[in-house]
Amino acid sequence: MLAWRDLAVRYRQTVIGVVWALIRPLLTMVVFTVIFGQIAKLPSEGTAPYALMVFAAMLPWQFFATALSESSGSLIGNASLISKVYFPRLQIPTSSALAGLVDFFIVFLVLGILLFIYGYPPNWAWLTLPFFLSIAIGTALGVSYWLSALNVQYRDVAFVIPFLIQLWFFATPIVYSSSLIPAPWDILYALNPMAAVVDGFRWALFGTTAISGPMLLLSVGSMLAILVTGLFVFKRMERTFADVV
Repeated sequence: MLAWRDLAVRYRQTVIGVVWALIRPLLTMVVFTVIFGQIAKLPSEGTAPYALMVFAAMLPWQFFATALSESSGSLIGNASLISKVYFPRLQIPTSSALAGLVDFFIVFLVLGILLFIYGYPPNWAWLTLPFFLSIAIGTALGVSYWLSALNVQYRDVAFVIPFLIQLWFFATPIVYSSSLIPAPWDILYALNPMAAVVDGFRWALFGTTAISGPMLLLSVGSMLAILVTGLFVFKRMERTFADVV
């Protein structure tokens, strides 16, 4: 119910409603294709068009970025609820983060149509998409627990979040191919779980070079570390939320 409420609030009094979930990645894809694909001439890994590669990468990234933006201030936005009624506070950032899955599936349907038009029919590799999506969900929840808890105690966090999302965006191979990452940096690159998610989506959809097993394990381990420490910090600070918020 909290997740549906967040969705209703997000698109309330908008003319086209949830269509905005589709317009944002489409416009971003067009801009990135012109700037990085046509002007900068960044290579497209595999045989898929550059625009389609970017759109596929924007699919999990939009979910992740939206989850961070919406959940980071969720505790403050529900201050009256937290101070009056006791319930597991973890439900608030969790519902805000998972509400973005509705946008994800809307955009995925459109991506499926584009894949059919460009001649990329479903195959067995698509069965791995839930696994890579689960990495994105785990990372989003872990970071959301960190940010939402810290934002209650330190309101400066709200000013850091846009910069964090922007920095994380360029550390993730959305507008470029992971094949451009030089060897000495590949371990540091694998510590970013969203890099494995984007590479995984592109491999499953277009048959590009798959991320190696050790690097994938490193990304999964990084995601679990973010999630577990986020839960620990949130539960540690939860007892003071009603007094501080």
